[in-house]
Formats: sequence, C-alpha cells, structure tokens
Amino acid sequence: QVQLVESGGGLVQPGGSLRLSCAASGSIFSINAMGWHRQAPGKQRELVAAITSGGTTNYADSVKGRFTISRDNAKNTVYLQMNSLKVEDTAVYHCNAGGVLTNGRGFESWGRGTQVTVSS
Repeated sequence: QVQLVESGGGLVQPGGSLRLSCAASGSIFSINAMGWHRQAPGKQRELVAAITSGGTTNYADSVKGRFTISRDNAKNTVYLQMNSLKVEDTAVYHCNAGGVLTNGRGFESWGRGTQVTVSS
C-alpha cells in the first residue's frame, strides 16, 4: 500500500558526488523514520543513514562527514547527498520508510534499489 521509488544512482569517479532521491506514495497518513541502506555484492545490507520526521539523523561511521540525509515531509521524499565517494561505496542503495497508513495500521516499506558504482 506504500510504494517507494528511488532515483539518482549511476556511475561516478572516486571523489565525485551523487544525490539519491526516494519518493513515497500510497495510503500514507504519516511517515516516521526514513532511511537509506546499501548492499554490496557478497555483503549484508547495512544502514547508511536515517532521519526522523523531526529531523534527527543517524549515520554509519563509514559515511559520516561525506553523506547528508534530508527529507521533505510535504513531498514524502527523502534524499541522500553523497560527496567524496569512494570505491567501497559501490552498492545497491535501498530506501525504506515506516509510519502509519490512512486506515490506522503501521507500515514499513522498501524500495527496489538504485545502483551506485564508484570507479575510475
């Protein structure tokens, strides 16, 4: 009942930047936390960054100082600005969101992911 669609991935050289977007749609009453996770080949999915509806943020140590998460509550959209990208940032990036549906039930949804490749 809630769809998340990511965009903004691609190929970038080391040291470059990308901005990911994720828009949520559906029977949404409110969204609490939104976040970005990533999964590299052969590795487990890991949290990259998360943000609450009030703007409190949390980052993985590996991206602190380089990535910035933000959200537009009016648009139910979360962003991930990625600067100073490294080869080890290469992964499929998934967004997720949790909140309340219009029928009063809680939800947690995931997007299908967008590929980020950092290579020279």
